[in-house]
Amino acid sequence: MTLVSTVQEKLSERPAFFATLFGALTLLAAFISQYGFGLHPCEMCWWQRYPYMVAIALFLVFSLLKQQNSRSLLALLALTFAVNAGIAAFHVGVEEKWWEGITTCASSGIYTGSTEDILKAIQNAPLIRCDEIQFSLFGISMAGYNFLISLFLTVFCAIFALRSRSL
Repeated sequence: MTLVSTVQEKLSERPAFFATLFGALTLLAAFISQYGFGLHPCEMCWWQRYPYMVAIALFLVFSLLKQQNSRSLLALLALTFAVNAGIAAFHVGVEEKWWEGITTCASSGIYTGSTEDILKAIQNAPLIRCDEIQFSLFGISMAGYNFLISLFLTVFCAIFALRSRSL
């Protein structure tokens, strides 16, 4: 048995698990880039994190129901990742100035302490614009990579949903 056939077999046994795991790792990478490397998310970056959180929640709920390989879960995951791909594509368009994005900027941080401490934290918080690329690799922004990942996960889940026999 070759490595490729082993991987194909494992993927076909638990496609929803692997799609959710890949999504969770993508979400983890976003948090690492934020807290480990200081790449603060803009508002649309946050929007792109929510579908991954929804995917994890869906997988957990379906797992509790012993339906983690069902066609329904795979279809819902495909839809969730497709929404994320749409958000990411819109964000890429804003970054590339193909169209105008939202008009608000975002700052990150959880504010605690006295009113004076909170006010200082707000005043010193970085303003992150959605139309400015903070980081790119090989000419592709983080939103661009998120689009590619979400598109891949959409197609992956849709293929397995169509192949699945169980509802």
